[in-house]
Amino acid sequence: MDVSIKNITDLQEEIARMRVIELRQGEELAKRFNSPSAIFASLMSLLNSGNRGDSGDHPGIFNQDFFGLLSRIVLPVTLNKTLFKRSNFLVKTLVGLVSQKASNYISGDAIHGLWDKVKSVVHSVITSKPETSPKKSMPNVPPPVVM
Repeated sequence: MDVSIKNITDLQEEIARMRVIELRQGEELAKRFNSPSAIFASLMSLLNSGNRGDSGDHPGIFNQDFFGLLSRIVLPVTLNKTLFKRSNFLVKTLVGLVSQKASNYISGDAIHGLWDKVKSVVHSVITSKPETSPKKSMPNVPPPVVM
């Protein structure tokens, strides 16, 4: 917006125009947060992963799905409380930074794919077990002949 202000009346008109824009934006914002369901819908639209836009390979925090956002918190806390429990501040900071980068690659699709691979491996192990020897049963003897 290239606005040329040359005198005091132009400045006053621009201030009035900006106030009108501010009121309209305030009304729109109030509409989005007027009920709990509207607030929930607004939050879900922020967290929606189907709309990545120009983010490419490195999505922002609000362009991730639920698993990506959850991993941003759970992954560093879990690692710092278990594996790096007695580590110093620098190691815990590095773990946090690395897990933040790793959370960009964690998504619902990645977890679903991993789960499918685990299921197929377990299924192949279960089905490829050598069968135990068949139970010994009575030999096939014909019935006696009555004369």
